[in-house]
Amino acid sequence: MILKLKLTPAIYLVGFMGCGKSSVGRALAEELGWSFIDLDEDIEKCAGAAIAHIFDTQGEANFRALESEALKKRVQIARSGQPQVISLGGGAFTIEQNIDLVLNHGVTVWLDAPFEAIERRIAEETHRPLARDPVRMKELFDQRRDAYALADYRIETRYDDPAAIVSRILALPLFS
Repeated sequence: MILKLKLTPAIYLVGFMGCGKSSVGRALAEELGWSFIDLDEDIEKCAGAAIAHIFDTQGEANFRALESEALKKRVQIARSGQPQVISLGGGAFTIEQNIDLVLNHGVTVWLDAPFEAIERRIAEETHRPLARDPVRMKELFDQRRDAYALADYRIETRYDDPAAIVSRILALPLFS
């Protein structure tokens, strides 16, 4: 296992909404015998409200502050020795303090799906506030790629099979 992962046993899955972070994260955590955390679910539980409601009533800036605090708490838990696979929201890894935090406390894996696959995956979903405007969603997708590229590893997720993606993550030189 690489030193960074030994010091803070956390794998952070980053990428755009709909790229498979939650489904892959659950499968990866199960395979490793680690805890799985969906940061958005953490925020909803703590705030007592859905992400869309937080966006609509408090704005994106307040949501991002809640997200950063939730991430700090998860990093502390991992630093205490509790191994976790953590799925970050699509915008979490675009904030400099969050990028620095996770790059220095665990391993980041970018799940990179083409925009067409993301559109198909989230077409029927209504709970994603930043997906309400398709033009804005495409702009965000393009804008965020540079931040995602800072991740330690990149895995293409063109296909929808989480087990195959987990196998590719497990083949990375993380655990040798």
